[in-house]
Amino acid sequence: MTPQELRAFCLDFDAGTEEFPFGPETSVFKVLGKMFALSALDARPLTVNLKCDPDEALRLREEHDAIVPGWHMNKRHWNTVTVSGLPDRMVRELVEDSYDLVVAGLPKAERLRLDRP
Repeated sequence: MTPQELRAFCLDFDAGTEEFPFGPETSVFKVLGKMFALSALDARPLTVNLKCDPDEALRLREEHDAIVPGWHMNKRHWNTVTVSGLPDRMVRELVEDSYDLVVAGLPKAERLRLDRP
């Protein structure tokens, strides 16, 4: 997955936006003001921080060298994923899981507006 593909995928989610609160080098992808992914898209290797269920986060870290505790994030809830170390399909699934986890924490009215009860 290229940086452009990662960016496009993150922005394709309902209400997905890109902001730069940490400077122009770090893309922060949000849904209704809540972060679900962050990446320095120009970095090599390309990595992305993604929210994850704590138990699932531990399992993924044990099974994949390309997944480590979230860099500069709450390591219980965030993973850093080296994109080139995983199949594109798995990266997409992890991004979608992160988005869904953030949406699940939104008020019901906002979740319904996004068609994700």
